[in-house]
Amino acid sequence: MCGGRSPPESSSIRNPLMPPIISVSNLTKTYGSGFTALKGVNLDIRRGEIFALLGPNGAGKTTLISIICGIANLSSGKVLVGGHDIDHDYRAARSLIGLVPQELHTDAFETVWATVSFSRGLFGKPRNPAHIEKVLKDLSLWDKKDNRIIELSGGMKRRVMIAKALSHEPQILFLDEPTAGVDVELRKGMWDVVRTLREAGVTVILTTHYIEEAEQMADRIGVINKGEIVLIEDKATLMRKLGRKQLKLHLQDRLNAVPEALAPYQLTLNDDGSQLTFTYDTQSERTGITTLLSDLRRAGIGFKDLSTTQSSLEEIFVSLVRTDA
Repeated sequence: MCGGRSPPESSSIRNPLMPPIISVSNLTKTYGSGFTALKGVNLDIRRGEIFALLGPNGAGKTTLISIICGIANLSSGKVLVGGHDIDHDYRAARSLIGLVPQELHTDAFETVWATVSFSRGLFGKPRNPAHIEKVLKDLSLWDKKDNRIIELSGGMKRRVMIAKALSHEPQILFLDEPTAGVDVELRKGMWDVVRTLREAGVTVILTTHYIEEAEQMADRIGVINKGEIVLIEDKATLMRKLGRKQLKLHLQDRLNAVPEALAPYQLTLNDDGSQLTFTYDTQSERTGITTLLSDLRRAGIGFKDLSTTQSSLEEIFVSLVRTDA
């Protein structure tokens, strides 16, 4: 999608054995007030992946992105972008990055075409109308190219911000809360845009409050809290390792309470007494389901149906942050 490059093979661009496109080592950021926003952060981003950075407000997400993008200075540590040190080789590092900030910053009275073309010039890139045209078409903005920014909807303005960030053909795209304030339909359209970018070889790092967004799109997930990386994991592995399953038993006869004999299973009974829920760890050698079913029979409790559900990424995230509090 970006710059007309042929898409690399997906297996190679996300090969964890390749050198990371971003490498953060022992990064610390302390402000003049004495507040330490980042505490010894270590993070490697693989080339061609979608990496979601999750964390509560004030966790350090935006500070980390700002330092990698050269907007804020680090206090100590090292950051390499495409092998370039952001302190000693700033221009080369920054030229590889496109940034879409959370806040919309565009000249309201410029046209879409003019503002995207101007952004390309800021990076010293020669005029390339064909590239600008391709970016606008890929982002469904071509029919709005002559419209002034002030005339666009919120979702379209967000797409213009992405077009500006892609104007200089970066290898890395940072999306800070990319769908904040965007309705559900446009949000899903943005997800399609991000996936297309990834398939074109662009590395995408996003922060989001929408856990569903990370669950739908990310290859790997990092959780930051209080300035420290709590966890970095492949999404599927994370959900398999930390996810818990629930067995829901739909009862033949309603119960007023869970019998004392079943107390060790820590079952929960729904409000109308028609359903029992058993939560178990998918990684345990024994889930306890077999003995539970035997004990239910002994207690004279029958069920007409059962189903299982897996913990969502949101539940896992809340659990991690609570544990780290």
